[in-house]
Amino acid sequence: MPTTLTRLAAAGALALGAAAVIGGAVAAAEPSADSARPTNCTAADLAGIASGVAAATSAYLFTHPDVNEFFTDLHGRPHGEVPESTRAFFDAHPQQHAELRGIRQPLVDFRNRCGYSEPNPLGGAQS
Repeated sequence: MPTTLTRLAAAGALALGAAAVIGGAVAAAEPSADSARPTNCTAADLAGIASGVAAATSAYLFTHPDVNEFFTDLHGRPHGEVPESTRAFFDAHPQQHAELRGIRQPLVDFRNRCGYSEPNPLGGAQS
């Protein structure tokens, strides 16, 4: 059985990795050129939102060990298997999918408000 420290490290790594992927995609994207940057669309805004999403994701994973175990077990799988495995998991667990989509909704709202394109969606489905 994994220790609490191991579980904390795994959940933290997953949450930070997700925030980094989403944040990196947002940071690399170009905002629409036809208007000035909307308010609350700075790097500091993104960092605050991403840290909140990461903390909420960590809390969710600690309170949902089956979901935590699924994401932890993705580590080491061939990269090409991960999207299909994730889709299959969320197809079999629609409530967890909806809950995690709700947790990451602030990042979706940030992208929409600030004019950034969407990175890879959670579970391969459009959010």
